[in-house]
Amino acid sequence: MASLGPVSDRTSKFLSTAWLVVMLLWPVALLNYMDRQMMASMKYSVMQDIPSIGVDANWGYMLGQFKWVYAFLSPIGGLIADRFSRRGVVCFSLFAWSAVTWATGQVTDFNSLLWTRTMMGISEAFYMPAALALIADHHIGKSRSTAVGIHQTGMYVGVILGGFTGYVADNPDFGWRSAFDISGLIGILYAFPLFFLLRDAPKPFAVHVTDTSAIQNNQPSVLHSLRELLTNRSFILLVLYFTLPALAGWIVRDWMPAILKDRFHLAQGPAGVYATLFYNTAAFLGVLVGGRWADSWMQRSIRGRIYVSAIGMCLIVPAIFGVGNATTISIAILFLIIYGVGWGFFDCNNMPILSQLVRPNLRATGFGIMNLVSISCGGFADWGFGTLRDMKVPLGLIFGVFSCVAMLSVVLVLLIKPAIKDAPPQDH
Repeated sequence: MASLGPVSDRTSKFLSTAWLVVMLLWPVALLNYMDRQMMASMKYSVMQDIPSIGVDANWGYMLGQFKWVYAFLSPIGGLIADRFSRRGVVCFSLFAWSAVTWATGQVTDFNSLLWTRTMMGISEAFYMPAALALIADHHIGKSRSTAVGIHQTGMYVGVILGGFTGYVADNPDFGWRSAFDISGLIGILYAFPLFFLLRDAPKPFAVHVTDTSAIQNNQPSVLHSLRELLTNRSFILLVLYFTLPALAGWIVRDWMPAILKDRFHLAQGPAGVYATLFYNTAAFLGVLVGGRWADSWMQRSIRGRIYVSAIGMCLIVPAIFGVGNATTISIAILFLIIYGVGWGFFDCNNMPILSQLVRPNLRATGFGIMNLVSISCGGFADWGFGTLRDMKVPLGLIFGVFSCVAMLSVVLVLLIKPAIKDAPPQDH
C-alpha cells in the first residue's frame, strides 16, 4: 500500500489543478460572451450613432459576418490547440479579442464596424475549442460535465451583464462606446496573469487509459485527423445535433432584445435585461443541475450524458415555439426560462459527449468542426432573420419553423453511440 502514496498525492494535486483551471477560465468565458452580447443589447444606440448601418438586414449581415469568420477559423484553432499549448491559445485569444473589443468603441461607420466584428470573429475563434478541451483534459471521470457546466455559467453571466449595457448606452454620461472601452481593457489586463497561472494537463492525464494509449500519444497528421473525425458516424450526428438547435439559439441571443423592444414597446434598457437575465439565469442553473445529473447517470450508463442532453432538447423545442408566439412579456419570459433550463442541459454535455467519441488529441479539432458548421449556419440565420424582419414575416411563423428543426435534434442525439466511457486518472 505504501507504493500508492506518491500516486495518490499526484492524483490529488492534479484534481486541485483541474478545478483551478475552471476557476481561471470562468472570467474569460464571461468576457467572451459579454463582448458579444453588448452589441445586441445596444443595437439601437449603435445604429443611431452610425447611420450608415441603415437597415436591419445590414445589422444582421454584420452579426453574420462575425459568425462566418468565427466558424471558418474554429477548426484551425482546434488543430493548433491539439498540437501545441492549449494554455497559449487561450491567452492569445483573450488578449486579441479584448484589443478588438476596445477598437470597436472607436469606429465611426458601418464598414469599420464590419471590420472590427470580422477581427472579433478571428480572435475569438481560437478560445472555445482550446478551453473546453483543456477542461476535458483535466477533468477525467465523474466531474467532466460538471466542470464544463461551471465554465459555461461564466458565459451566461457574461450575457446577463451584456444585457444590462443597454442602460449604459442610454446614459448620456457613458454611452455604448464606453462599454466596449472598459470591457476591452479588462480583458487585456487579465491575459497577462492568466498566462502565468494557467497550466496544460500533463500528458498521462490528458489521454484515455486504453489498450491503445501508447498510440494516442503520437500526434496524427492534419489530414489523418480530419479523415478520422469525418468518417466517424457518431461524430457527424453530434455535429448535426450541435447545429440545429443553435439556429434558434443565435436568434434568441442576438435578436431577443430587439424582438422584445418592438413587440412589447419596451425601452432599450429593460428589453436587454428581460432578454438576457431570466433565460441565462435559468441556463446557469440548468448547466449545474444537468452537469451533475449527467456525471451521476454516467456511473450507471455509458449513455448518461446523451440522455440528459436529450431531456434538455425536449424542453427547448416547445420553448422556442412559445417564445415566438407569446402575447405578453410575462409569457415570453416564462418560455425563455424553460428554454434556458433546456439549453443548460444541452450546453454542459456537448464536449463531454465528444470526449466519448474521439481520442483526446482530437477534442479541440472536433469541437472546432462543430463550431464551423453550427456557427456558420447561425450566421445565415442572423442574416436571414434580419431580412425576414424587413419583409414583415410573422415572428410566430419563423420560430415555429425553428421549433420543428430543433425537434429533429432529439432523434439525432439518441442515435449517437458512445465508444468511450470516462476513465479515472492513472499513473503511467
